[in-house]
Amino acid sequence: MRSRGRITALILNLTAIILSLIFIIPMVVIFINSFKSPAESNTMSMRLPTEWMFENYSVVVERGKVFASFLNSFCYAACSAILIVVLVAMAAFVLSRNRSGINRFIYYFIILGIAMPVSNVPLMKVMKALHIINTRPGIILLYAAINIPISLFIVYGFVASIQKEIDEAAIIDGCTPFQLFTRVIIHLLKPALVTIFVLNFMGVWNDFTMPLYYLNNSRKWPMTLAVYNFFGMYERQYNLVCADIVLTMCPVLLIFILGQKYIVGGISTGAVKG
Repeated sequence: MRSRGRITALILNLTAIILSLIFIIPMVVIFINSFKSPAESNTMSMRLPTEWMFENYSVVVERGKVFASFLNSFCYAACSAILIVVLVAMAAFVLSRNRSGINRFIYYFIILGIAMPVSNVPLMKVMKALHIINTRPGIILLYAAINIPISLFIVYGFVASIQKEIDEAAIIDGCTPFQLFTRVIIHLLKPALVTIFVLNFMGVWNDFTMPLYYLNNSRKWPMTLAVYNFFGMYERQYNLVCADIVLTMCPVLLIFILGQKYIVGGISTGAVKG
């Protein structure tokens, strides 16, 4: 039995290592080639450059409109993620704690959006009727509406795992329903809320299709469209394209690392307290 357990653990570890390399190697290749000359970067190899060309990043910032597209991406990702977190936290608390017939219907109606595909033609007509197409608030609301169902599904289950005795104790101490939510429940929901914030931020930041369909003004393009446009202009200069991709990946990697650190730290602290 011990030998079988060791063999199973070895196989799982090797599988994890192989999968990690599959994801890490392309990132390493892009990072290394972002510092090469145009001739060296054409091979897209993992060889270190003969001369590290840090000026590739300054060229990308100047020609690729990175700063403007970065602000647009950050605005869309952060605003939509915050809006989702606020709405989902309140909705999950009400729908989970008061499981009446109408609340069950509302919950299942919302999470039905997980399985429903996005129909771009009717959605475009609705956005035109509301005069929010090709606007920053419109794309933010669109991202929030698309990602609310799965976010509500995650937080709803988390709220259901919180014992109702905590609510009763807070009410006995004199908390109103609003104070119960803002002073007690919201703190217990932090790991779940940080999780959906990170997931939605990453999803919006990396999205390509929605801005392509609903943003016709290049000044409002996020970094994904800016990278696509930059690649069209400099498709033969892979060093500049790689530098642009690295600049695009850095913010979302930072958010992911910080979010993971917060989630793991919060869970560990809760386990110690428990």
